[in-house]
Amino acid sequence: MNRRGEDCVLYDRKCIECGECDMCDLDPDKVCDNCGKCLDIRDDAVIRIDKIIMDEDE
Repeated sequence: MNRRGEDCVLYDRKCIECGECDMCDLDPDKVCDNCGKCLDIRDDAVIRIDKIIMDEDE
């Protein structure tokens, strides 16, 4: 991706297109494919809803 001239997302400098930001955090030899393993994302994640507040004007 052509980012040259934009701010670097990892360091306090302009982007030099080194590609380090595209590398996997868990396997430095792999390009990130957004698998989410570094974020511990699970398919069975659940959001618990305690209550629903309705707007009386609607």
